[in-house]
Amino acid sequence: MSDEKVFVVDGARTPFLKARGRANEFSAADLAVAAARPVLARAPFAPQQIDEVIVGCVIPAPDEANIARIISLRLGCGKAVPAFTVQRNCASGLQALASARERIAQGRAHLVLAGGTEAMSRAPIQWNAAMSDWLAAVMRARNPVARLRAIAGFRPSFLVPVYALLLGLTDPLVQLNMGQTAEIVAHRFGIAREEQDTYALGSHQRLAMAYSSGLMRGEIEPIYDSRGRVYLEDTGLRRDTTLDQLAGLKPVFDRKYGSVTSGNSSQVTDGAAMLLLASETAVRRYGLTVLGELVGEEWAGVDPAQMGLGPVHAVSKLLVRFNLQMGDIRQMELNEAFAAQVLACQSAWDSPEYARDELGINTPHGAVDRSRLNMEGGAVAIGHPVGASGARLVLHLLRSLKHHGGGLGIATLCIGGGQGGAMLVRAGGGQA
Repeated sequence: MSDEKVFVVDGARTPFLKARGRANEFSAADLAVAAARPVLARAPFAPQQIDEVIVGCVIPAPDEANIARIISLRLGCGKAVPAFTVQRNCASGLQALASARERIAQGRAHLVLAGGTEAMSRAPIQWNAAMSDWLAAVMRARNPVARLRAIAGFRPSFLVPVYALLLGLTDPLVQLNMGQTAEIVAHRFGIAREEQDTYALGSHQRLAMAYSSGLMRGEIEPIYDSRGRVYLEDTGLRRDTTLDQLAGLKPVFDRKYGSVTSGNSSQVTDGAAMLLLASETAVRRYGLTVLGELVGEEWAGVDPAQMGLGPVHAVSKLLVRFNLQMGDIRQMELNEAFAAQVLACQSAWDSPEYARDELGINTPHGAVDRSRLNMEGGAVAIGHPVGASGARLVLHLLRSLKHHGGGLGIATLCIGGGQGGAMLVRAGGGQA
């Protein structure tokens, strides 16, 4: 068994494009190729020398089966380079990186292209079961009379569409959509609407400042559509939003008593993030510049009705495993599925009762220093393309850590279905 260290040597993402009621132009494969192509162009080796391609994606299009293989071939990696797609709901991009890290650490690969992609605006709209049954009956009819009889069975209700995205964002066991689970954790920890809106405003402000200061330069690769428009930054960013505007939005998931709105939630978004991972051997062989090290990851399961608390458990397992305190973590990227969910995680980490009863530890880890949490904004402002977010978190965390002086960082996110994932990284100081 090998004991190779695993490094991220390069990476990039597309701007995240907010879904605006219609399908965006780019497919999930288009986005991943756009993110990865400049990464490979900068590498001192040919794409065919990569050992494997691993991509996270939750809802690939019907013509993008095993989308990782499609992306690999479109990037010119060649027919001999194997590729596979992973799906762990919101953490699919993080799972792709974890799978790649394991392959390299075990000595089974030296160079792996890994990341995540999603085109949520292209989630399919399907026929309901009654319409499918009616079409099948029409097709099975063996003569004109039988076919007319089958056609006569049509009912207007058969035309009611099924939105795959809405189904995917609803847990089938507890029958709650993700926003409703955010309402549950907000109620559990007493997180007020104003606190959520204030956090959401800060997310936009921090992201706007990161763009204005040039900190995002090098992380974002511009993309061009067929009309010649160029996208240079995340289209969900609202530079001019105010607390009053956010306060004026109505609750979406519990209209009578709720506090979770479209303004303090992450956005339905398209985007991709791709990273190039290398072993120590490959770093030496090709003289690669190291962005940071992937140290390890942990996964945890929680009540699906409170899925937003998944990071509390995954981060706790990570800290215990590596004998770390929360104060040892220089920065944390905690995916902002909902402002309420981020704030609930902070409350849970700070709670002696939660530590004892839920985490099984005697002393709470303590909340993350707010100045070190999502320092350049998060998914409330950026968007949350579910297959890509985990990879984006790691890429940005490494770049931000390096910019701010290096050290240990954790990228973590909640996972629909009641899970949490967390990855520990280490970066040196210096400009990213």
